[in-house]
Amino acid sequence: MSSTTHVLITGTNRGIGKGLLSTYLARPNHILIAGVRDPSSASSKALSALPHGENSKVIVVKIDSLSQTDALTAVQTLKSEYKITKLDIVIANAGIANQWGPARTTPAKAMIEHFEVNVVGPLLLFQATAELLDAAPEPKFFTISSVVGSVSYQDKLPLESSAYGTSKAALNFVTARIHFENPKIVAAPVHPGWLQTEMGNDSAKGVGMEEAPVSVEEGVAGIIDKLDKATKEKSSGTFLSFDGEPVGW
Repeated sequence: MSSTTHVLITGTNRGIGKGLLSTYLARPNHILIAGVRDPSSASSKALSALPHGENSKVIVVKIDSLSQTDALTAVQTLKSEYKITKLDIVIANAGIANQWGPARTTPAKAMIEHFEVNVVGPLLLFQATAELLDAAPEPKFFTISSVVGSVSYQDKLPLESSAYGTSKAALNFVTARIHFENPKIVAAPVHPGWLQTEMGNDSAKGVGMEEAPVSVEEGVAGIIDKLDKATKEKSSGTFLSFDGEPVGW
């Protein structure tokens, strides 16, 4: 009998998170833990009805990235109620991008909010799941980042994104530290592409485009391909991209 793969993903109600959840759920012998802000919402309840492979299912848990206790409480619930003893894959996907503009006019409040959700949230998620990751034979912790957080890419970006970009650069640093400090865990940030999500299309319209250039399906397929092939020796501690193109820090 095949062993069960346990995958925890945050921000699964829509966009990238839902796409990742759906793809893994379609595989056999996968337990998907869907982290959502509000498990009682219609979109959260609908996750359990997504098509699933043989012996696969969804467990919905509350993980709000602004909460300092949600991730830890969720893990305690997984252990006590669902008897989960390991996590093979954790994907910190939940994030925000709701303020655009030059550094000169970026409000301090926007910087703080982006940092709390996009950096502190994933860090707390890792801290809460580290023990269960250590219990897996080949654990992987991936963060959904963005080329917008690449310092070496700033001269090529059409977006003025001090709050969002700074938070993703910091997320990359945290993910790199997780790689260096945990010899067993494969850890890397992943650029998912400029996707046709609500967030991606809003930013595209801000620079005069009708929509973002990459479909959610293409981005999700690329992310999972990189994650499936990821190893400690070749992938961990590098800045990955959905399309395989190298991304500078």
